[in-house]
Amino acid sequence: MNAAPRPARRDDVMTLLASQRHALHVDEIASRLGIEAGAHAALQRLLDDLAFDGSIVALSGDRFRVSGRQVEQHGAAIEGFLNVNPRGFGFISAVGFPTDVYVQAESMRGALHGDKVEARITRRSQRGLEGEVLRVLEHRSVRVAGTLRRRGRSAWLEPDDGRIRGPIVLRGHEALGGEDGAAAVASITRFPELPDENPEGIVEAILGAPGDPNVEVAKILLREGITEAHPADAIAEAEAFGDHVAADALIGREDLTGIPLPTIDPEDARDHDDAVWVEQRPDGSYKAWIAIADVSHYVRPGTALDAAALGRGNSIYLPDRALPMLPRALSSNLCSLLPDVIRLCLCVEVELDASATVTSSRVVEGFMRSAAKLTYPGVARALGFTPHPPVSPEAEAMRDQLQVMWDLSRLLRARRMRRGALDLDLPEAKIILDPETGVPLAVQKRAHDPGVAKAYHLIEELMLLANETVARLLVERDVPAVFRDHAPPDEAKLDRFATLCSELGVKFELDDALDPKRLAALLKKLAPHPQKQVLHMLLLRAMKQAVYDVVNIGHFGLASPAYLHFTSPIRRYPDLLVHRATRALLRSETIDRTESARAALRAAATTASECERKAMVIEREVVDLYRALLMQAHIGKIYEGTVTGLVGTGVFVNVDEPFVDVLVRLESLGPDRYELDDERLRVIGTRSGDRIALGDRMRVVIEDVSILRRTVYGRRLVEAGDEGALPQSGGGDDARPRRPKREVKRSGKTVGREKAPSKTKSKSKTKPTQTKKIKTKKAKAKAKKKGKR
Repeated sequence: MNAAPRPARRDDVMTLLASQRHALHVDEIASRLGIEAGAHAALQRLLDDLAFDGSIVALSGDRFRVSGRQVEQHGAAIEGFLNVNPRGFGFISAVGFPTDVYVQAESMRGALHGDKVEARITRRSQRGLEGEVLRVLEHRSVRVAGTLRRRGRSAWLEPDDGRIRGPIVLRGHEALGGEDGAAAVASITRFPELPDENPEGIVEAILGAPGDPNVEVAKILLREGITEAHPADAIAEAEAFGDHVAADALIGREDLTGIPLPTIDPEDARDHDDAVWVEQRPDGSYKAWIAIADVSHYVRPGTALDAAALGRGNSIYLPDRALPMLPRALSSNLCSLLPDVIRLCLCVEVELDASATVTSSRVVEGFMRSAAKLTYPGVARALGFTPHPPVSPEAEAMRDQLQVMWDLSRLLRARRMRRGALDLDLPEAKIILDPETGVPLAVQKRAHDPGVAKAYHLIEELMLLANETVARLLVERDVPAVFRDHAPPDEAKLDRFATLCSELGVKFELDDALDPKRLAALLKKLAPHPQKQVLHMLLLRAMKQAVYDVVNIGHFGLASPAYLHFTSPIRRYPDLLVHRATRALLRSETIDRTESARAALRAAATTASECERKAMVIEREVVDLYRALLMQAHIGKIYEGTVTGLVGTGVFVNVDEPFVDVLVRLESLGPDRYELDDERLRVIGTRSGDRIALGDRMRVVIEDVSILRRTVYGRRLVEAGDEGALPQSGGGDDARPRRPKREVKRSGKTVGREKAPSKTKSKSKTKPTQTKKIKTKKAKAKAKKKGKR
């Protein structure tokens, strides 16, 4: 009789994982513990149980590691990314830890900001967990932007980013023509090994005068390794397809030219990769067509086009131009669903009943001819959502059909909200540039017109419908694909959100945030709250970033069990991979399910996630650059905004109009000494007890602008003498302070240098001084002194 396979034991698993520097795959855990095949299911159940109770952390790809609590207990090394503060100290963000690990400057060894490091916990102090860097596992990008400095035969680069250790000593600079003070980008050739060492590098490019918009944007792109021009061989492959769809490409495809399929995009859209149409039957049921440009027909694996697309990962959108993932011969022509021309597509056809429940669906390879190129403002005007945009004759001609689309989208959105999808309302910045000079004229909130936002939601719901339909199809058929995963929120970061809710009198339980349906109900309850924007922003910061992976764990934010990106293959590489998998299934081709094929797909997904993060950094920094350039002309003016962020150096105030963030440093808040409280929800004056919290309204005087830091600096308005510096336009014409010493508005009340009565109990360890008692004490002392005289 064969002995039963030895089951996995909890202690064995914990000891193994605690001894490892890296997460282990479930198969590797089984191998190291000698778990036989027959006991693998029991091991998986044990790992799930350990992850559920917080002892271990489940990562993508069936990998596991011990949680922060267990790491501290066992004393094992940790891995994470080092985030350095300009003042020298830093924090390590490690997977599985409830909080970041504090690292003193002398404990960083040679690590730089952004490096992936191995570290160990040394102690627990008032700062929380403290640690020291053991070694650098992976250096940050080697490119650093900054200002070139020359003194005699010596040259160095002063990094723009104060978090990067500098100066960077430059070698081989004698042949360079750059002058002292020029903007430059250098590559680090020798990283420091000790805390008191500086990096060494070589100059890659001298760009010109710092502060020039073109120079600063070029600096950002070069630093991140982004080139505008595509490789010559990729361009040649794209142009070889010609200007029109070849006749033989239509063979075997379904003819969809009888369906109007208009595109609906922003006014400044540079590519059009989706088109939609919806019909309603007499019984109230719907049929929807979501046609997506078939990029996979042109971009084949192993080609120069494919290599270039993978290297870019996605298109990057700047205020003055787009950097497309694909050469313009494809992105702006053959793969763009322009009106009145034949284009190849993959079309998702969905049948829905009168309540928008999907009854059947299919995906087809087809060819189409879009009837019109519509815009969100034009659709919004045609549907009567807003009177402001100009009338669009094309949209007016399709008004009845657009109404059917809107009716279905409303039903889809309602169903999505009921199942627990999150609806975070966070405005985005839109930069308005002078068409002649490229100088920023204004910064506005994108889609600030609620009617235009409705038109956007119409398309959003149909795109989500297509993405989920394809995801469900590939999961049911067990086809390897790249999914869009979004894990539940970080519990440690949710503590700050919970504390803020308590401060504002909003009932919130931590468990509410771990269930999408309950969290969605909370967001609905917050809709009328005056601090909604700040609460949404704090909740977003607690959310984990969505990533691409071959393992489907579902999408928490959408409350979807399976989700992927299918609808934008012109601008996202994962969508292209999904198209290839879908086409293989439609053509009944052999599906490669080997581990090597999955590994290649996983590598592409990882690259796509990294490229996405890089694009976000670039787009955000360029927007901040234009904000800073705009505000150079507004120094001395007064604006009002909302406190949306608290950092160790001060508070960020989001100004209403123009839509910019202003950093008010602690020393610029007033004559008191201000400190950040333990929960990082407010700053408190140590003498007066003056409190400034997230969500407060504040008036600020613009004092300075740093183009290199992409930062606008301001001073809190607390003195009556500041009344003269009023803005001449935008957001400040009627901003004359009526109560100069009562600056911050909280929940409709004004609070400033005098402490406002609080309805909630502060959890801060700093005990505010009672202002009335101070006044009484001063009055008594004054009276006593007068009596003596």
